[in-house]
Amino acid sequence: MTEVADDGMPGAVAAFESARPRLFGVAYRLLGTVDDAEDIVQDTWIRWQSADRAAVRNAEAFLVTTASRLALTAAGSARARRELYVGPWLPEPVPTGEDTQVVVERGEALELAVLRLLERLTPQERAVYVLKEAFDYPYREIAVLLGIAESHARQLGHRARGHVDRDRGSHVSPGERNRLLRAFLAAARGGDVEELRRMLTANAVVHSDGGGVVTAARKPVRGRDRAARFLHRTIATHSRDARTTVVEANGQEIVLVSLAREPIAACWVEATSSGIDEVCLVVNPAKLAALTTAAERRS
Repeated sequence: MTEVADDGMPGAVAAFESARPRLFGVAYRLLGTVDDAEDIVQDTWIRWQSADRAAVRNAEAFLVTTASRLALTAAGSARARRELYVGPWLPEPVPTGEDTQVVVERGEALELAVLRLLERLTPQERAVYVLKEAFDYPYREIAVLLGIAESHARQLGHRARGHVDRDRGSHVSPGERNRLLRAFLAAARGGDVEELRRMLTANAVVHSDGGGVVTAARKPVRGRDRAARFLHRTIATHSRDARTTVVEANGQEIVLVSLAREPIAACWVEATSSGIDEVCLVVNPAKLAALTTAAERRS
């Protein structure tokens, strides 16, 4: 934890920059997009500038408290906006690994599948889950950060954990998921629709997030046969000229598809022991910009 020794601006800037990755990590997990998270970080900086820093004993605690409460408020507005979102909404993938701004720490709460499940929780449940599961804050500190009773924080945390565990089901290990993603990519590159179909479970679902900006399926595509045909058509549209790169985002492997060096899609899969049960495609350009640097690092 960073302590503030005086009210000098250089010290205040250093304390803020030290906490910035965690502030972004909290806000991103609560809100699901880079722009929203960066807005929270910026608003936290404004609050930090105007705070009585001489009276702050622990800078990180102050900053995380401020960011958490701002993000909690913003989460309610974000949920209302998503009710008007065109088509399925998927979280924005963010690069992870070296030289990135996202603190992975405890990885599960950053996985894209978990971020989608968190959307089903109330904002308070999500905040408690993120602070506990991603950053390992004890419930006593979470209660202080969010301005609630410790018993309430525990109740919210147990409820959120239960929802995530139940809804997530028995998915394969990250290593097996990565293997299936690469096999899926190989089948897609080869135009092997039958192999794509074989890899999908009977109840497989394709989610395609275009945000009303580019062409995408407005509803999830359900069922092995329909999903395979949809994927084959989608892949065939750009297969001749597109370039695919496996990058690390949200602590997992995803495929970035580029055309003329511009990202046009991001794809990841979720799987059970029976095969791939979900394919997620982000084609909304606003959600692809952050992945460009990750692809460049791998090229």
